[in-house]
Amino acid sequence: MQLTTRKTVNQWTEYTLTNDHDMSVSFLDFGGIITKMMVPNREGKLENIVLSYEDYKQYEDNPNYFGALIGRVAGRIEKASFELDGKEYLLIPNEGKHHLHGGTTGFHQVLWETKPFQTENEIGMKLFHSSPDNDGGYPGNLDVTVKYTLTNDNEFIIDYEAVSDQKTIISLTNHTYFNLSGNLKDTVEQHVVMMDCEEVLELDHELIPTGKLMEVKGTPFDFSQGRTLAEGIQSEHPQNIIAGNGYDHYFLLNDGTIVVKDESSGRVMKVKTNQPGVVMYTSNTLEEGLQLQGGISKQYSGVCFETQGSPASLHHTVLPEITLQAGEKYQKQTIFSFQNE
Repeated sequence: MQLTTRKTVNQWTEYTLTNDHDMSVSFLDFGGIITKMMVPNREGKLENIVLSYEDYKQYEDNPNYFGALIGRVAGRIEKASFELDGKEYLLIPNEGKHHLHGGTTGFHQVLWETKPFQTENEIGMKLFHSSPDNDGGYPGNLDVTVKYTLTNDNEFIIDYEAVSDQKTIISLTNHTYFNLSGNLKDTVEQHVVMMDCEEVLELDHELIPTGKLMEVKGTPFDFSQGRTLAEGIQSEHPQNIIAGNGYDHYFLLNDGTIVVKDESSGRVMKVKTNQPGVVMYTSNTLEEGLQLQGGISKQYSGVCFETQGSPASLHHTVLPEITLQAGEKYQKQTIFSFQNE
């Protein structure tokens, strides 16, 4: 196992974790951005399975949030405001009148402090950031630690921890776009996804949750037996059409497990989380023509599995809360494991 480093053109540091099977994960100290994930296919060939810019300068703006850590709150906060204990907090709107992925001071655009670690079967990096009280409008001084771990079992583990000196809201995630075909050989339309979920959050035309939980049975949102993403992309279901012909929805998970398969490469990715749900986004509105590592971006080039608590809980009581009490420890984990069939 080894850790290598290099300086990018922006003078950020890119770290690469490599395990004993030559699987590797590369990421920046800027935004915690995952830039490459080299995973073997069924023939043992290592290929990159995440979307990333060819020119790292594009990460400065990164409107697609490629590979980035998202905080303080992942997802859209309706009308860029919320209430805590009777007090209204106003955030910076950065998507129309709404607040998306932490806003203009989000964690995807901060330089994280780093500290490496290694054990017999793991290698990794701890990333640290302190977000001051009223940062972007959020209450509380928040200290965040994110741990990236690569194991010899071909698992990539993300551990999130945070503590605040005031009651606040928090829901951290990672916004990596996966494409298991490897080196952008194909879109993700033929990826098969399986997850145990009975309800998804209905969206309005601005992609803001209405507060209504929609039963998935008999719809393209039922992944209990596994289905291709193409089924939703090509669907006439009003919710698929609202999302831009695909998925951009919050799925409430029963057991915290998602399985993704790509028949062409043989790669299987299992996602395991203790978050209550996941936003699955099939890059319906991804800008076309971007120069990425391995090729040019187009619609459905990748799929995100943003494990998180839903910010819709701030306005609708049907969902688990994302509040954090003063002094309480926020602790969440998501594991991405890889194998072949």
